Amino acid sequence: MGFVLGLDVSTTACKALLLHESERVLAVSASPHPLHTPQPLWSEQDPEDWWAASCLAIRGVLDQSGVDPGDVKAVGLTGQMHGLVLLDERGDVLRPAMLWNDQRASAECAEIREAVGLERLVAITGNDAFAGFSAPKLLWVRRHEPEVLARVRRVLLPKDYLRFRLTGRIATDLAGAGGTLFLDLTARNWSAELLRLLDVPGDWLPPVHEGPEVTGVVKADASRESGLPAGIPVVAGAGDQAAQAVGVGAVDPQTFALTIGTSGVVFAPSATPRTDPTGSVHAFPHALPGMWHLMGVMLSAGGSLAWYRDTLAADVPFAQLLEEAAGIPAGCEGLSFLPYLSGERTPHANPDATGAFVGLTRRHRRGHLTRAVLEGVAFGLRDNLDLLAKVGLDRPSQLRASGGAMKSPLWSQILADVLETDLVRMTDLEGGALGAALLAGPAGGLWPDVKSGVEQSVSTDSTVSPDSPGDYAEPLARFRALYPALHA
Repeated sequence: MGFVLGLDVSTTACKALLLHESERVLAVSASPHPLHTPQPLWSEQDPEDWWAASCLAIRGVLDQSGVDPGDVKAVGLTGQMHGLVLLDERGDVLRPAMLWNDQRASAECAEIREAVGLERLVAITGNDAFAGFSAPKLLWVRRHEPEVLARVRRVLLPKDYLRFRLTGRIATDLAGAGGTLFLDLTARNWSAELLRLLDVPGDWLPPVHEGPEVTGVVKADASRESGLPAGIPVVAGAGDQAAQAVGVGAVDPQTFALTIGTSGVVFAPSATPRTDPTGSVHAFPHALPGMWHLMGVMLSAGGSLAWYRDTLAADVPFAQLLEEAAGIPAGCEGLSFLPYLSGERTPHANPDATGAFVGLTRRHRRGHLTRAVLEGVAFGLRDNLDLLAKVGLDRPSQLRASGGAMKSPLWSQILADVLETDLVRMTDLEGGALGAALLAGPAGGLWPDVKSGVEQSVSTDSTVSPDSPGDYAEPLARFRALYPALHA
């Protein structure tokens, strides 16, 4: 009997998922950790909180399942991309981690474009400089916290800090490394040219590995804290979106994925490194060796609904809010919502973009506001899907859909109608942690390669097809007119 464990450090919680060799998810456990916003557009977390939450989640999933820890054969890691974790020569954390949705480094993005040139930057990395990426954050620390920078010896991503605590090893995966803005997309290694131009020591960055590669083993003290067996392999894993794609079966160029968590992502695998010359669409290595992916990212998808509920309807259950929204017609009788609560990445590369309700009248009630949020997120994702088409990718006939939004029949239908595409709901909605476990499967001896594990373990639940897409033509046009009007 064998199991693999997927560990996912997200913005809100650390999740542990236990996958059995008989191709079924046995248990999932999550432990929340705090998020700090010390200034507007700043977003930080304490890496020690990730470790504590991870140990709780791992012990929780073992207790919940009743599995003998000795039957866990390997661990896969995933987590939020782009975060900046700085360690000193002893391996101690130097400052709170700056997260993927931290937008303070816009001036440093301009500095990078000036030093490298936009065309050359996109040619090397596949991406423009966005404030959420790791490189601008590191330059921000150099400019604003030189006393911290002087002590830096290692630069890690969030999940790689968990790897360090589990194994004592410094390493990262290629999919996550692609989101730092230091990686050569085609060569699948750190770019010596970029490091030289940005004056960043190459030995600060961890060795890069393909997703299924073993990067270390669980050490004795980490075993005592987490409950995992000492000596079992820990594989490279993947950044959250690449792991999510593995978890829903988006491992070939014909299968696209849609994920709605805090952020919203449209994900398109590719057999070759492809880029958008303007840098509007992200391009990274996939978690599978020899594959890449393109994706559009909006920063506040499920995060928009969470903000709305916490701010304007804190005592109202989500189920009640969604029930009220279901009684409102498409288009919300002229009310629109812009979901740019944390700036935006695609299609508007603007860290200073802001959200808004527009078109309010006395006729509008809470149900209108709720539905406007659901529709605004759907419209933002439609912008991202259309951007992928402009890069030359064929429009998919379906999207493998996961994340919290797919638990809502109303939001699922709105998304299918706005995107004009079938949404295939997954049996297991925790795609990121499942993908991390699948990447660990070969190292644990559960299957010969990752694709074999995907074929055995990933299953679909149901399909949501477009019903009334024409109802959204005018509201979508109205939504698209608002950003240029309000951010001129």
